[in-house]
Amino acid sequence: MQRIRLRYTKRGRLRFTSHRDFQRAFERALRRSEVPMAYSAGFTPHPKVSYANAAPTGTGSEAEFLEIALTEARDPDLLRELLNDSLPDGLDITDAVEARTSGLAERLTASVWEMRLDGVEPDEARKAVDAFNAAESVEVQRKAKNGIRTFDARSAVADLQVLDQPADRPGDKPCAILRLVVRHVTPAVRPDDVLSGLRAVADLAPPVPAAVTRLAQGLFDEESGTVTDPLAPDREAAPTAHPAVAAAVATAPEGAGSA
Repeated sequence: MQRIRLRYTKRGRLRFTSHRDFQRAFERALRRSEVPMAYSAGFTPHPKVSYANAAPTGTGSEAEFLEIALTEARDPDLLRELLNDSLPDGLDITDAVEARTSGLAERLTASVWEMRLDGVEPDEARKAVDAFNAAESVEVQRKAKNGIRTFDARSAVADLQVLDQPADRPGDKPCAILRLVVRHVTPAVRPDDVLSGLRAVADLAPPVPAAVTRLAQGLFDEESGTVTDPLAPDREAAPTAHPAVAAAVATAPEGAGSA
């Protein structure tokens, strides 16, 4: 059994797809691409796909991850191309590596997010960010299954700043762009929780919903404050050539795997 790890995106209007919507689209792409999937045992076998820390519905992402198990060896780059031909635009596989190390989910310890606040002056956002960063704790509330839950949104935020770059959209309306690094803790602190915290400490309330995009997720380096690529260990562990994949590609019938 071969395991392949994939990085994919949720762009444009497809940021509003739920995780279940993506699962259905991805499994259709697997069937259309004739990927030799491994299946679970039992009365209702299903393809062995492991999803890791999916972004909330309504947020875009450049860094979602999953792992699939195959019954036959395949070249990861060719597999990525086949899947992209069968996926809708906006759900794009941007990286594929053979899993050669364990613990992908354990390497997803933090996320880098970008929040675009239309209608908010950068100076106003900067004052709110300074107040948030200066606070020892910022309590926010979120509706949960068992009622309203109160928790600290400050402790999970490793970095929060207002970018100096101008908004890359036409018009002269103000727009503040926030960049934040959030550790993956329990309970999870989401970008909208940080916005609630900014409202709590500085009464910052954007007139329209924020456009939120996850730029990266991976292992958080405490010394540098950066988030590293979780697929890098698998890429570094790969040999220059994989005999099993090479043999499989060489012996595959012409046209196999086409949509």
